[in-house]
Amino acid sequence: MSHSLIYITAANADEAKDIGRALVEARLAACANVFPQMIPIFWWEGKVQEDSEAVLIAKTRDDLVDTVIDFVKRQHSYECPAVLAIPVRAGNPQFMDWIDAETEGATFDGPRAQ
Repeated sequence: MSHSLIYITAANADEAKDIGRALVEARLAACANVFPQMIPIFWWEGKVQEDSEAVLIAKTRDDLVDTVIDFVKRQHSYECPAVLAIPVRAGNPQFMDWIDAETEGATFDGPRAQ
């Protein structure tokens, strides 16, 4: 099976943890890592902005990527959240097998209450 890392920015560490936990509980991701603080610099509404955000990286199978993106968009507080799938070209075979095993039976039945 092929795998992807899903790079997601969030308003803060709590939102990133909530989304990460929901992805793992739904078995849409085997693991989610939260980096609690980073400084994004970006264009928004015609001007350069600077803020504080958290980063979430989820590890999943390629066949779940579209579902993960939809799931995150439904849970996220942003109007236009950054949700980017990065293909994994190579990695520890045992770790890849673990991702496969932990995402078996993935479910998504729509948005979850937070």
